[in-house]
Order: sequence, then structure tokens, then C-alpha cells
Amino acid sequence: MSICAKRFTQSSFLFLALMGFNSLSAVSFAADAEAGKSTFNQCAGCHAVGPDAAHRFGPQLNGLTTRGAGAASGYDYSNALLKRVNEGLSWDDKSLDAYLAAPLSNMPGTKMAYPGLQSADDRANVIAYLKTLNPDGTIVGEVVEKVEVIKSDDSKERPLAIDVPIPEHGILHLGRVALAEEISAWDIDIRPDGQGLPSGQGSVLDGGELYDAQCASCHGVFGEGEGRWPILAGGQDSLTDERPEKTVGSYWPYLSTVYDYIRRAMPFGNTRSLSDDDVYALTAYLLYLNDMVDESFELTDQNFLDIRLPNEENFIPDSRSEESWFAATTEPCMNDCIEGVAEVIQRARVLDVTPDEDNDAQNGSLD
Repeated sequence: MSICAKRFTQSSFLFLALMGFNSLSAVSFAADAEAGKSTFNQCAGCHAVGPDAAHRFGPQLNGLTTRGAGAASGYDYSNALLKRVNEGLSWDDKSLDAYLAAPLSNMPGTKMAYPGLQSADDRANVIAYLKTLNPDGTIVGEVVEKVEVIKSDDSKERPLAIDVPIPEHGILHLGRVALAEEISAWDIDIRPDGQGLPSGQGSVLDGGELYDAQCASCHGVFGEGEGRWPILAGGQDSLTDERPEKTVGSYWPYLSTVYDYIRRAMPFGNTRSLSDDDVYALTAYLLYLNDMVDESFELTDQNFLDIRLPNEENFIPDSRSEESWFAATTEPCMNDCIEGVAEVIQRARVLDVTPDEDNDAQNGSLD
């Protein structure tokens, strides 16, 4: 079966954009909340649960069985859901199951731009898991130990750092020397020559399943990008256009950058959750989406350096520091560079880096 056919017939994808529920009765078929918790890991890119949960691209999902539909405070619901709420939407086992199976067809205009969860057992399990969450993010039936919070004395003003004298010995006693294992955990960058690349492998087929489950919600089923999320495929010969499409296949210089970025920063909201083999598989699948390999391809640490991206030759070393007009004529100032105290004259405030279609004017701005 080809990748394209498989993607429409077998989807392990699930990013629940559940908009809130009335009280649910017991799921009418056998459900395993623990299995649902495992499946819910696929949802963490857009949804949070637990005591510290906050809205992400989708609403936080604590207490879904006790809050009303579309009633999560502070979340900007789609007009499609609000319309259904006004029409008397009430989630029950039947309507919820149908919605999770095919969100776009069940509720056109919903923010759940996802294929849906095909397995009835998986849907039942996830619903069962969500029903175990209290509104405060604790688990139903669990005894939570109360911790006394000792508040600091705010009556005394703390001195500003600029007013604190530096000891004569110059040691501020802040922090400690990092442990070797701590440095190793952060030292995960990968160079174009392959240095830092972990051993492993991943196929296009495996990458397609991972992509469906954890990436397609934002980047589109075929890498075309959903809404204002980045496009990952195509864009060849567009770099001279007024609005070029800078994708892995059209712009990126090195495959090591692709692997490093996925490993370090993806999936959104659930970073560092992928294994090294998972990252190899997703990288292979992005190559496939950009028509650089076929669907039988497997990327490994042994053939990684054999892959050269089309735009590599258009990236050149930055030699500005060697040019005469760029060279500094004086020694740079390192202390007491201005008179008086530094003054903040402008502030940046990010409201929402991914504004909704209906709120472009209010969101995504820097001021």
C-alpha cells in the first residue's frame, strides 16, 4: 500500500481539541483509562492536563466532564463550536465518539483540523482517561497532600542588582558548576559534517505514521501547513518570488539542521519526547514529502551524510569580519559605556505567535 493510500486508510493521529462537556455517563463500551492516558500523549502538543495546565493551541482539558461545552475560561473557541453550543450542544458518549472519529465533517469550521481517531477502542479509552481528571488537574479519588506555602516578607524592599556591591573577591555565589551529565544532556547539536549524530535509523513508512499522529495537525497532511503554521514541503524555484516558500526541499541547507530541530524542538508542546529513531523516521518522511527519496527509503546514521539538500550551494560562509569596512576601528566598550543608569525605552510583548483567523488584528503582534 502506498504512503498516500495508507494515510487515508490508517490514521493513528489524535490531537484532542475538546471544547468542553456536560456531565458524561459511563462510556457504553469497555474502556481502559490507563491505555487512554498513553494515547493522550499524542495530544500534548495542543492540549495540557494536570495541576499546572494552561491553554495551548487547544484548551486545557481538566474537568471536561464537569464544565459546560465551550466553557473553559480564557480560551477562544471557534465560531463553529459556539454556534453548536447555542443550538444546545450536549456531549454524550454517542456525539463525542462521532466527533473524535471525524472532527471536520462532524463540525465544519472546528479548530480540530485533524483526520480523527479511527479506532473506537482508542476513542473510548481517551474519553475514560479524561473523565479521571478533576477541574484542578488532580486525579479523581487520589489523596493530594497539602503543602503549606510560606510567603516571603514583601514589606521590605529588595535592592536592585545595580545597587548591590560586588565583593572584593569577585565571587557572587550564584549557582554551581554544571555536572558532566547535565552538560551532556544539553549538548545535542549536530553539525553538517555529522558530528553529534546519534546511531539509529528510521523509515519513511514509520515517519508517515509519526507525522500523522504528531505533526499533521499543524503542518498539514502533506506538509502544506494548516492556517499560519509553517509549510514543510514544496516551494522549489520560489526563492526569487516576493513571498518565497522556504521549506526543507527549497531552502534549508543541511539535513543535520532538520534532524537537530526536530529532535530539539518538536513536537510543539511536547519537546524531547521523540526517540532518536523517531527523529530519523520523521526526517526521512520530510525528505519523501519533498520528493527527494521514495517510500521504501530508510535513513540511518550511516547514509545520513549521503543526502544533500538542493539549496546547500547557495549558502556561503559569513566573511564580513574579514572585510575592511566591517572591521572595528576602536576597542569595544565593555563597562561604564553610558552615563547614568540604563533606561528601558521600549518593550516587546508577544500576545500569540499563532493568531486565529478571526483575530489576526488582535493576536500575533509585537508592540
